[in-house]
Amino acid sequence: MSYISAAIKRSRHNPFSFPIFSIEYNFHMPTLRIRPFQAIHPTTSDATRVASVPYDVVNREEAAAIGLQNENSFMHIVRAEIDLDPEISPYDTSVYAKAKENYKRLLDIGVLIKDKEPSLYLYRQCMGDHHQVGIVACCHVDDYNDNLIRKHEKTRPVKEDDRTNHVLGINANSGPVFLTYRGKCAIDSIVSDEMNKRPLFHFVADDGVMHTGWRVQDKDALVVACEQIDIAYVADGHHRSASAARAAVELQSKNINHNGSEEYNWFLTVLFPSSQLDILPYNRVVFDLHGNTPEELLNQLKEVGTLSETSNPNPSSSGSCCIYLGKEHGWFQFDFKNIDTTNPIASLDVDLLQQQILAPLLGVGDPRSNTRIDFVGGIRGTDALEQRVDNGDAAIAFSMFHTTIEQLLDVADANLIMPPKSTWFEPKLRSGLFIHDLS
Repeated sequence: MSYISAAIKRSRHNPFSFPIFSIEYNFHMPTLRIRPFQAIHPTTSDATRVASVPYDVVNREEAAAIGLQNENSFMHIVRAEIDLDPEISPYDTSVYAKAKENYKRLLDIGVLIKDKEPSLYLYRQCMGDHHQVGIVACCHVDDYNDNLIRKHEKTRPVKEDDRTNHVLGINANSGPVFLTYRGKCAIDSIVSDEMNKRPLFHFVADDGVMHTGWRVQDKDALVVACEQIDIAYVADGHHRSASAARAAVELQSKNINHNGSEEYNWFLTVLFPSSQLDILPYNRVVFDLHGNTPEELLNQLKEVGTLSETSNPNPSSSGSCCIYLGKEHGWFQFDFKNIDTTNPIASLDVDLLQQQILAPLLGVGDPRSNTRIDFVGGIRGTDALEQRVDNGDAAIAFSMFHTTIEQLLDVADANLIMPPKSTWFEPKLRSGLFIHDLS
């Protein structure tokens, strides 16, 4: 947005001279809106039992096992189908009704409490030597719709529908959207000072990741500092952010007195500076060699790139990948050729793999729909790739170099879509530690 201001200027040497009209253009770019909110969260003693992994990183059986071990796990809210007949679809209306019932129970027994005043919060995660600290706040759905919160993935309608129904069912954002931004020194300084104060919760989860949260005491200063953030990016949570925006539209349509100040116009986020984030690779396996023998495929690979045997299953740099064809052949490093470094998509290793190997040599067209390919998160390591090939579950595995955060931001800035399964962020944000009530 911009505005034009007109000023009348006279010569300072002759105040009676004809006025000179000047037009000054003042451009004011909109910035991301960050707002404190009255968080619903576990009591300090209950945080470790309530917090659960995100809804979309476990299957139904794994979710049910988590819920069976702990009746107060937030898994009973984000995946409420685990408390119903296994034959019931996870998208049945009864699932969202059960989620509401389970959520109300935790509130009624005092395991979850709501803060009396709006606040900002900090959320730190430590996994090994890696540490990241995010600001827990609400962002406006209009900033999402207007691309001040930028995306890099396509969403699936069925998953959007599911999370929209979940938001509407419990009238809350149950899981935060993982956002990132280019860091600001003023924000870092306030965050560092607030972390010296008493935490709201602190625990180590079963996977060894440490989770610590703080209620920000000098929230006004942090809100002002956050005005420096002009753009944020969805790192993880594209379906949650899209669903929050859809739920807001639904609630607006049902409110004849809607005026824009309602809580449902905002959604739950955690904002991390991009310099702190750690992206793991997203590896691939293909179930067959498209009619080729391993030797035939190796000869084809030598024609389109540089192939060499290696004892290291992890590629040493971008522009290459490692390939496993079983114990008999071992690992190979493949270096891609003809890399267009000016194109933010075509220069990605996952796209190079798709265009130079998967599509032309293995017949894997659209990886979003092709049933002959599967994706393995980097957190599982290359041992998982070897196991799947050696067990006959797959014919070939590809170990990828991780996408960098700057590559992701460049794609989002260009309003482009990343290839599917390009990034795997760790650690994952726990659900149930911060909840945003829409009423």
